[in-house]
Amino acid sequence: MSFSVPELEDAEVIFDIGYNAPVSHPLVARHIVRAKKKGCKIICVDPRLTETGRIATIYLPIKGGTNMLFLNAMAHVIVTEDLVDHDFIEKHTTGFADYAKEVAQEKYAPEAVAAATHLDPGDIRRAARLFASSKHTMTLWGMGITQFSQGVECVIACSNLSLMTGNYGHYATGVGPVRGQNNVQGTCDMGVLPNQYPGYQDVTDDAIRHKFERAWGVSLPAHVGLPLTYVPDKVLREPDPKKRIHAYYIIGEDPAQSDPDLPEIRRTLSAIDLVIVQDIFFNKTCEYADVVFPATAWGEHNGVYTACDRRFQRVRKLIEPQPGCKTDWEILCLMATAMGYPMHYDNTEQIWDEMRSLCPKFAGASYEKMVENHGVQWPCTEDSPDDTGTQYLHKDAQFATADGKGHFYYYPWTPAKELESPEYPLSLSTVREVGHYSVRTMTGNCRLLADLADEPGYIQMNPEDCQELGIANGDLVRVVSKRGHTITRCQETDRVSKGATYMTYQWWIGACNELTSAALDPKSHTPEFKYCACRVEKIDDQKQAERDVKAQYAAIRARMGIEVKEV
Repeated sequence: MSFSVPELEDAEVIFDIGYNAPVSHPLVARHIVRAKKKGCKIICVDPRLTETGRIATIYLPIKGGTNMLFLNAMAHVIVTEDLVDHDFIEKHTTGFADYAKEVAQEKYAPEAVAAATHLDPGDIRRAARLFASSKHTMTLWGMGITQFSQGVECVIACSNLSLMTGNYGHYATGVGPVRGQNNVQGTCDMGVLPNQYPGYQDVTDDAIRHKFERAWGVSLPAHVGLPLTYVPDKVLREPDPKKRIHAYYIIGEDPAQSDPDLPEIRRTLSAIDLVIVQDIFFNKTCEYADVVFPATAWGEHNGVYTACDRRFQRVRKLIEPQPGCKTDWEILCLMATAMGYPMHYDNTEQIWDEMRSLCPKFAGASYEKMVENHGVQWPCTEDSPDDTGTQYLHKDAQFATADGKGHFYYYPWTPAKELESPEYPLSLSTVREVGHYSVRTMTGNCRLLADLADEPGYIQMNPEDCQELGIANGDLVRVVSKRGHTITRCQETDRVSKGATYMTYQWWIGACNELTSAALDPKSHTPEFKYCACRVEKIDDQKQAERDVKAQYAAIRARMGIEVKEV
């Protein structure tokens, strides 16, 4: 994120695409509402009518899977109507002429993309003109554009819009990827990536690698590691036993619930020789574990989180953990020591200071500075009181590239990898809704939340689709894709368009990832959670289906060791 979240309040235009802040990040939503009260204009692009869409100046109910086509149409309007910032482009960017030639093609005119995007051409033109009308246009995106096989390229397309209109390098402007879960930004910062050490330092850089080797007293590989989403391939389809994955150490993650194509994930977990799960509660993946390490929750240990706007924040222990539970870092130290690499720290500050000593971007972000400044945003390079971090990136349009300029890149639209067919006539997208958090590891046993929403969850459907299938609101239905099937409850709503369906991914019975595709973005290796083909089938015997769901839920809770007390 190039800006700070509080800057949103001073935006003149907010371009919100594939992101529903009130559900995903209520604190960010508060800043958006405050901006609107100050007169900010909001453009909301989302196939569902979200809470943000309800307050938007322009709401664009885009057809799922056509994000790049729409973004190129936005660029087409800005270029062909000469709404670009020529001075900014000339001084601070490269590659614009070639890019502009591509997006100016008639195939990207709003009228040409209207049928595919399901958008009114006039609304696309109004949105593009509004975007380009301000030097305080701020862009927000979420997993509604990144969890596609063309996700990275859509992110670059969003950046192109900001570059061509001069919306970079000063207060209350720029681009903002708002991360999917708490501390996702922190895991990337700390090098939980196959291609980078902490502080975004490439593993293939010899000087950087040798620096970490000296600090840790080890020899490190010079090649990029395996992306997480390739684990099934390296277990089920790798012919060479020496290259096959034989052990899987899973920390704070529930792939048996959260990964796409769950039937394949179950085969993968069953085929691995050793599965270790480290978590705070027993989850679906624990059913495949050979070893379970009980860890501490966020209120039971000290540490540092990174907010979505690069802000390091202290986390302090509130209560003592239950007997037998250790913090993640203590478990990792014990594991490393048992495997022959002695690892010991007295506290989390020692770990943090070691990390700062190895990462130039984070060097000045001490515990003391975080407390004094209510957090520190990186880059913070100087270990002195004067350097309190960086509020926004690319100041004065100086970019973090070899030539210091912003680069334009053109990409054509490529459709989603799995489209509707006569056998599977509906599209399915995973989404978030208020009720439970993520895969429900933390919230699944909370009675108040269960009263709000409980198994088997629901599938959001347009009233016309419900009528054609003879399904009533609240009915249990069977949802089927090429990979599997699940049972859930129909939620009839005009928030969604005809032909499109939406499911949340936290339900154990109504698990939408039984259906989702494992097609990946070739650049980020992110699954295409936001688009696959499915069909919805009516269940005639609703009473028996209700009994089956209840029995299945009880069986799952019994397997997971959840004690059910009668009230």
